[in-house]
Formats: sequence, structure tokens, C-alpha cells
Amino acid sequence: MPAEGSDLIMSARAELITAEDPYFRGIDADASLPHWMTVRPLASTSPGGPHIVDLAGGRGRLIHTFMRRHADPRIVVTEAFWA
Repeated sequence: MPAEGSDLIMSARAELITAEDPYFRGIDADASLPHWMTVRPLASTSPGGPHIVDLAGGRGRLIHTFMRRHADPRIVVTEAFWA
């Protein structure tokens, strides 16, 4: 993966880890994120399931799931893509 894509993916990961609401519920739920990334549920019927992060206007994407755990919440990235 090119350095540009890798840097954006690592930055997006950091944003997801520190997100106030990792499920990104509601209208404009991702308004606090940088302008180069948007987050939405992968399936509208499963808002608590996997989410997709579009990077740099569609040049890349990251699919992740938030796993709520009492002691150590975790974000699991299942796919990273850069074109």
C-alpha cells in the first residue's frame, strides 16, 4: 500500500478509537471527524454491526466492527482498501 494510503488508514484508525460514539448513530454523527473521512453502517438494518469508513473522497475504505467490552473496548478492522 502506498505511504499516502497507509497514513490515512492509520489516522482514520486513531479517529475511530477516540470517537465519542463508536456506533455513529444519528444524523451527522460523523460531523466531528476530519473532512476526508465519513462513516456509515455497512448495512442499514444492522446499525450496531460493521461500519464502513470512506477515505479521501472514495479513494480508500476501511471496514470495522466495534466490540464493546467492559474492560477494553476494541475496534476490529476486517478490510482496508486503497485505490
